Amino acid sequence: MSGWTTLDGKAVCLDVDNIDTDQLIPARFMSQPRVDGYADFLLHDLRRDERGALKPDFILNQYPNTSVLLAGKNFGSGSSREAAVYALLDSGISVVIAESFGDIFAANACNNGVLPALVSPDDWQTLRNAMATPEMNCQVDLDTKTITLREHKIAFTIDETWRLKLINGWDDTDLTRTHQTQIDEFRAARYTQDAWAWPTPNVTQN
Repeated sequence: MSGWTTLDGKAVCLDVDNIDTDQLIPARFMSQPRVDGYADFLLHDLRRDERGALKPDFILNQYPNTSVLLAGKNFGSGSSREAAVYALLDSGISVVIAESFGDIFAANACNNGVLPALVSPDDWQTLRNAMATPEMNCQVDLDTKTITLREHKIAFTIDETWRLKLINGWDDTDLTRTHQTQIDEFRAARYTQDAWAWPTPNVTQN
């Protein structure tokens, strides 16, 4: 996973509350190989009609090059499926801005390079009002934890460990490896202090 610090891209608003992970990627697509990409499945049942054709009035169909999504409350609630994040990522969306997120979704997002930018209700409304056109240029900075849209610079909240993971492109395993020296020191000390707790090497008998 590649890390990032700043993003300068296009933002659109999907002003719909409670978009859960089953809407982000319906369960019937979960058997598809990850290598094939999940972009076509993102919000499938909202973006497409009963025949599977794209709805021309749906915002992400009108602006497919979106990288920042201003979303409604409780985004990513529901089941823990990580594929919901894959669908966003494969569609080019690297930032979701909302007043609240599903906890597991937010953790999965950070583990895969997608920022769940948490803002206050007032700041969310400021961003919404600033979108004079459906698609706007937007800058997101992980160093300063700010979103810039037109003349507005809005602060967002993110757990510090998650922020570092996004900047460095780390998953949980990579984060653990940053403590390798302390892990090795602990292991060596434990081996010395409690040698009895370690298995005895096999002895080959003639």
